[in-house]
Amino acid sequence: MKSLYGKICGLLFAGFFAGFFAVTSYPATGCSPAQTPSETQGTAEKKDDGVIRILAIGNSFSQDAVEQYLYELFDAAGIKVVIGNMYIPGCPLERHYNNSVSDKAEYAYRKIVDGKKTNTPKTKLIDAILDEPWDYISLQQASGKAGEYDTYNPYLKSLISYLRRYAPKKDFKLVWHQTWAYASDSGHGEFPKYGSDQMQMYEAIVAATKNALKDNKFDVLVPSGTAIQNARTSYIGDKMNRDGYHLELNYGRYTAACTWFEAISGKKVVGNSYAPATVDDGKKAVAQNAAHEAVRHPYKVTIMKDFQTAPSAK
Repeated sequence: MKSLYGKICGLLFAGFFAGFFAVTSYPATGCSPAQTPSETQGTAEKKDDGVIRILAIGNSFSQDAVEQYLYELFDAAGIKVVIGNMYIPGCPLERHYNNSVSDKAEYAYRKIVDGKKTNTPKTKLIDAILDEPWDYISLQQASGKAGEYDTYNPYLKSLISYLRRYAPKKDFKLVWHQTWAYASDSGHGEFPKYGSDQMQMYEAIVAATKNALKDNKFDVLVPSGTAIQNARTSYIGDKMNRDGYHLELNYGRYTAACTWFEAISGKKVVGNSYAPATVDDGKKAVAQNAAHEAVRHPYKVTIMKDFQTAPSAK
């Protein structure tokens, strides 16, 4: 009897401690102790449907790059794609990290499916991550801090760990989005940190990008910053921005979209049939070639020698 009684007590104690540790061990995601994101929300199922799924975690610079024209470039190449952008204006890595910890619903979740864009306000980061089995997930630093590598840490590594833990597709490709330097006459409040010098800012962004890729396991680099700098060497000149820092709405944004297309798809964007109606053939050629050369040489400026003069109007 004593032996049987001892076994029963042992089982009861084992069950108690197993239950205790099950509810007290949890990730710092804002969920209650007994809940993790995978338990509180439906995780997207893996899909073998030939669709490429891309999620950008960014700010207005990812808005400039992926929310217009990118879908159409993929469509023109016969590639099905779903594009998501988690948007907070001016959001740095630190705030993205804080949101991953606190589970704050601060994002506008923009999503493009079949060419149609939806916008879901007050979205949590985990909601978007679990929404699709993303093939590519990108991170980026806020524009004014993009050339200051010390502002990346420790937030970047923590965000990468967070994505690796919760992304439905465990073999997703991690993407770094290299953003662009400001226009030479920009009045942005953070431009003086770079001596209000465009090339100084560009070179600082390149250096920070190299460090980010050296210290972390990124699979893809989207060098939008180099593509924009390449285009500035063409007849277009330093007119790639609409307000000194955000991209010009037509050929500016199209250049960034071309860069994303080639970096993600692996297909040469030069010759892609799509360009918005507001972009003429000359600027289309500049954008596509600037993007192509940036993907080939992401850390240096390629002078657009063949595009020094605007095509004659027909």
